[in-house]
Amino acid sequence: MSYDTYELEISDSIMVFEFVSEGPKGLIRKRVHYQKTTQVGTYNLALGDVNSKTNKIDFDVITDNKDAEKVLATVAKTVFIFIDNFPKARIYAEGSNTARTRLYRMGISSNLEAINKQFDVYGLLESIGWLPFEKNIDYLAFTLKLKD
Repeated sequence: MSYDTYELEISDSIMVFEFVSEGPKGLIRKRVHYQKTTQVGTYNLALGDVNSKTNKIDFDVITDNKDAEKVLATVAKTVFIFIDNFPKARIYAEGSNTARTRLYRMGISSNLEAINKQFDVYGLLESIGWLPFEKNIDYLAFTLKLKD
């Protein structure tokens, strides 16, 4: 699993990562923010474009900078850095819409063998709950944690 990634700026807390997406739409500042959830030890992985006026993450904008694979690889890089610093953490990820959730699923699916060597990955199904991740299933969200 060796992909080209963007250079990261990492906060002192290791909870916020920023990088710049480069493509036909120009230079777009992106932010990955790990946020504590109400579930002990679980962190939400939030990804979005940084609004230049408010400096907040915009989850609804569609950048389409033709670099989705590089962006996802960069997000994966943040997961490894985050887990290195918080090895007991469980990471929760859900797209802000169905298309983004599908993009995350495709990224996990295409790298599942490598991911499964280090992580336990689960997908959420509305009628069933959390199940071990399998390819070709439309999950609502995902979690991963280091293998015990």
